[in-house]
Amino acid sequence: MRAFLSTSIGVACAAALVLPLSLPSGAVAAPQDARAGTSVPGSTESLPLVPFGSERSSGVATEQGLAQRDVQPFSLVGVVWDDADAELHGSVQVRSRSAETGAWSGWQDLETHNAEHGADLGTSERDSGTVRGSTAPLWVGASDGVQARVRADEDPAGGPARASLPRGLSLELVDPGEAPEQLPVTETDAPRGQSVASDPDPTDTDDDTVTDDGIAMDPDDIATDTDTDTDTDTDTDTDDGTVTDTGIAARPYSAPRPKIISRKGWGANEKLREKQFGYTKTVKAAFVHHSATGNNYTCKQAPSVIRGIYRYHVTSSGWRDIGYNFAIDKCGNIYEGRAGGVTKPVMGAHTLGFNTNTTGIAVLGSYSSVNPPAAVTTAVAKLSAWKLGLHGINPRGKVTLTSGGSNKYKKGRKVAMNAVSGHRDGFVTDCPGNKLYSRLGSVRVSAAKYQGRS
Repeated sequence: MRAFLSTSIGVACAAALVLPLSLPSGAVAAPQDARAGTSVPGSTESLPLVPFGSERSSGVATEQGLAQRDVQPFSLVGVVWDDADAELHGSVQVRSRSAETGAWSGWQDLETHNAEHGADLGTSERDSGTVRGSTAPLWVGASDGVQARVRADEDPAGGPARASLPRGLSLELVDPGEAPEQLPVTETDAPRGQSVASDPDPTDTDDDTVTDDGIAMDPDDIATDTDTDTDTDTDTDTDDGTVTDTGIAARPYSAPRPKIISRKGWGANEKLREKQFGYTKTVKAAFVHHSATGNNYTCKQAPSVIRGIYRYHVTSSGWRDIGYNFAIDKCGNIYEGRAGGVTKPVMGAHTLGFNTNTTGIAVLGSYSSVNPPAAVTTAVAKLSAWKLGLHGINPRGKVTLTSGGSNKYKKGRKVAMNAVSGHRDGFVTDCPGNKLYSRLGSVRVSAAKYQGRS
């Protein structure tokens, strides 16, 4: 996920599920719920990076790092620094040691800029004083050893390093916490007033499918709305973590609500985030991202990946909550992201300059050179169709958005955008990767069909 700036290239766009021996009649296995059994607090270890060699006394920091060392268990890693406005013009690489095998990985690159996923300039979240500069995080799996190096870009003319590195560089090692015990979830019906549209993709079904991980990966819709809704939605939060939609007013060209795994379902520690919710007026467009956290995860690890991203966004980067409104794993499972209610126009921090009146969908992984699975694009289409349909938006149409300021559009400029856009449409970046971006045309077509449009 590489972005293009006038001064550098490189801007980043980023519970073990075990079927029980038996389930109650009418129930299916769902991702594990944080309320059952053990808690999932997780932890973050912050290790200050130090200058290498002669730079220890020179005062010019162009190369810093951390020697190979033992650390507390972690699964996700990133680098942060003090000033959120400072750019890191250089490379960031890490190596990790597998806690299972003891083998060291090769050097892996971290995306060196992550600010374009953040809150818009001038918003209370951005001006909170807690936001730090950061790379995108990288999922490395269970590890207990680490090594890191950060090098400033060299002068294109062959001179010395162009600029000093940002102050306060710190390696953030995130343990997402143990997976909570599994809770069987009773299957719910489609919301009243919505019919289940025929699937435009005959290869995709709503049946439970078993992945190579040996788990059912079609969980029930258990996402909850956490505040009073002024629409006709009447979601009832049950004590098993599910939501029963007791009525949504029929809307023209509406799409059925897909199954969405709630924050409780993926084990969010709600004590981490800011208590208050942030909203925008409506949702005109969906911006699609890839998380740039790498593809080295299994679908049953996806809740852990999301818990890691959440903790990194809040604890390490100083955001109010996870930045994305929704996440989708490689098996096509959809997860609730930023808190505030999945039917609500929750203000995210995903597309700098265009967080107002939009929603952000992050596909877990890196898709610059890897094709997204069909399950991913199907899930993006279903989610976009439903979410945009709540606001009467045609997924194949164009909408007008007002820029809050980005490296592509000046603040205040009105921009015509596709209702389903990629991050790069609002910011000069590679996100959501060439391979995923190239599929957005077919996503728009499918999403429109899910809404019943021709």
